[in-house]
Amino acid sequence: MTEILLMIVAFVGGWIGWTLAEYVLHRFAMHALGGKGIMSREHLEHHVTSSWSFDPVILLAWAGIFLVGCAVWIPLTRLAGASWPVAASVAVGWGVGYFFYEFFHARAHLVPPTGTYSTWLRRHHFHHHFGHPMANHGVSVMWWDRAFGTLERPDTVRVPRRLALPWLVDDSGELLPEFVDDYRLVGSADAGEREAMLDRARAFASVAPVD
Repeated sequence: MTEILLMIVAFVGGWIGWTLAEYVLHRFAMHALGGKGIMSREHLEHHVTSSWSFDPVILLAWAGIFLVGCAVWIPLTRLAGASWPVAASVAVGWGVGYFFYEFFHARAHLVPPTGTYSTWLRRHHFHHHFGHPMANHGVSVMWWDRAFGTLERPDTVRVPRRLALPWLVDDSGELLPEFVDDYRLVGSADAGEREAMLDRARAFASVAPVD
């Protein structure tokens, strides 16, 4: 019974450890580097259009998560005196935390919210995209943004029309009625060459897109 309880605590600890890594990587490795390195470059390209599609680079991320779990967390936990099952539970919690992040991040860009958590996540994350890219670095939780002073909670989230998520607007490009309390559309839906260049430059400078 004690071993099972320790495994549960270790699993939760691994998951929480991932949420901190999620924050640190997002803030520093993805944004602060300004496009230097594959992680930062790929992430800022994501900010240019704010769309989501499967990219083989994600497989590299999964490989990195697996490597850290097996080569870092298991040995460190074993050195601390934990049993193999407890050490493995830390690594599994770490991996599940990453899966949770990837899954809900993709859904945020692709489908509308279905409950309280998914509604919060989209407001939190899309303010990061469209309002202040150097705020709200946590995607799955807000704990670390609150702890490190980067949490922002606007009354409504501004969304440039040309970058509006497909689930946010109707066929004519207008905001769906169920989202009027949480979002407001700004600017034009037309994305010319000038706007595309500005979006790219501002994304790589971690500055919000213009209206």
